[in-house]
Amino acid sequence: MLITHDTRCALDTVVDLVNTSPDEHTRDGLADVASLADFVRNHEISDVGVLSERDLAAVREVRGRFAGIFAADDPRTAAAFINELVAAAGTTPRLTDHDGYDWHVHYFAPGASVADHLAADCGMALAFFVVAGEQDRLRRCEAPDCRRAFVDLSRNRSRRYCDSRTCGNRLHVAAYRARRKEAAG
Repeated sequence: MLITHDTRCALDTVVDLVNTSPDEHTRDGLADVASLADFVRNHEISDVGVLSERDLAAVREVRGRFAGIFAADDPRTAAAFINELVAAAGTTPRLTDHDGYDWHVHYFAPGASVADHLAADCGMALAFFVVAGEQDRLRRCEAPDCRRAFVDLSRNRSRRYCDSRTCGNRLHVAAYRARRKEAAG
């Protein structure tokens, strides 16, 4: 599957957005407007004006809908979530070559809110995976204490953990120790 630069950026953004969700181990990564502003800056999201509490609430809602896509058991369910997100964002595809990047497509309307921007661009990036029959690459980490979202871009679709150096390594070491303990009797 060919993934363009702008699609890859949108995939990285949506994964990071979903992973800002609070759980029993981590606090909300979008706790306030300042953290939303940091997220926008760190992901180089363009055409975003002054952010407000309203933007924060809207982005949190979009984040929850994206989480549903990563939890979807089948392409039809994922497609329904994506269709809702993209339609609500009022997409207006247009070609642009801003900030030193070559020509690429923005799906959000000019002047759109940050939530609509994320819903449109990230929603379309995920739509490409469903269209290509690759929805199963939108995954959650298999580490029982993690469950972070990621996109499996491995050639053979074998990635199981959000980060092989942390979650994957930790579980492999635990399994190794359990085998040694069992062998020692």
